[in-house]
Amino acid sequence: MSDYYEILGVTRDATAEQIKKAFRSLARDTHPDANPGDSEAEARFRQIAEAYEILSDPDKRARFDRGETFGGQDLFSQFAGIEDILQQFFGGTFGGFAGARRGPEKGSDIRLTLDLSLADAAFGMDHEVTFAAAVTCGDCNGTGSEPGEGPITCSRCDGHGRLQVPRQTFLGTMMTVSMCPDCSGTGQRIDHPCEICGGEGRHVGERTMTIEVPQGVDTGTRLRLNGKGAAGHRRAASGDVYVDIRVAQDDRFQRVGDDLHHRVSIGFTEATFGTDLDIPLLDGETELLEIPAGTQPETVYRIGKQGVPRLARRGRGDLLVHIEVRVPTTLGEDAEDALRSYADIAGEQPAKRKRGLFRL
Repeated sequence: MSDYYEILGVTRDATAEQIKKAFRSLARDTHPDANPGDSEAEARFRQIAEAYEILSDPDKRARFDRGETFGGQDLFSQFAGIEDILQQFFGGTFGGFAGARRGPEKGSDIRLTLDLSLADAAFGMDHEVTFAAAVTCGDCNGTGSEPGEGPITCSRCDGHGRLQVPRQTFLGTMMTVSMCPDCSGTGQRIDHPCEICGGEGRHVGERTMTIEVPQGVDTGTRLRLNGKGAAGHRRAASGDVYVDIRVAQDDRFQRVGDDLHHRVSIGFTEATFGTDLDIPLLDGETELLEIPAGTQPETVYRIGKQGVPRLARRGRGDLLVHIEVRVPTTLGEDAEDALRSYADIAGEQPAKRKRGLFRL
């Protein structure tokens, strides 16, 4: 004889509440609807249902504790079947925690990709888009019925949107619950459908909207516009619009988080004696940056608050200017002579002069 306590994973002195909790958890995991095509899960679910049927009834539990066995006539005597047990726990059949009326179908979500320049992504903008989507039918105002008519309660399912059919199994009577085919689970039927939308309350059209892009977005940012997607079935809620942001590369800047990086190349003498540079800013302006004498290659100067505005926060990142020092690859004779004179004074030992090297 099966050990029903072991099947539910509870001790022999478990309370009724503990037995109920164990069954609820196991039923969710092993129900055939959650494990399609898994015969082992189905067999396991039947064992769990049988164990709960016995242990949840005080009289049957006492008989089991005394070592009595049970036949098919003893099982599910207090329920119409396994599905009735699930009704007690979940308010419907498992496959239908969905046993309730489905109602009109919500509209589909729409996904768009918006390409932006770095500046537009940084400072935000309004962008108008047009896309194909289901829109509410203007003739019937979304009801799906001809003007003057309206939906009526489905006579086949009495407005429940589902049908229950008893089925005999070796475990007893089980109730099979399915969607009503006459009303498609809505509980209502359209006898005089709108000629324009065919009773759907919507039809394919174009939707135009303005997307308000906030400042600071970046590639990978997703905006959600609630209720701006495809129209729902017969006045049901519209879907949402998801906008995926894609930011183009910028020749002047590399973005790292909220900071911008800009690389500038200066000559050997400019690095030695210092110079002034006009550094481009993201808004199109420039800022004068003083490069001090003796600046070394890969020195980084920071211009504060000239980076990208922070998304949904105050402040901006910084602009970091990376200095590259150019080493000449060609020299005229006078320039080469001057450099070699400098090398002598500085005590450096460059390679000997070679014929043709550096000649313009």
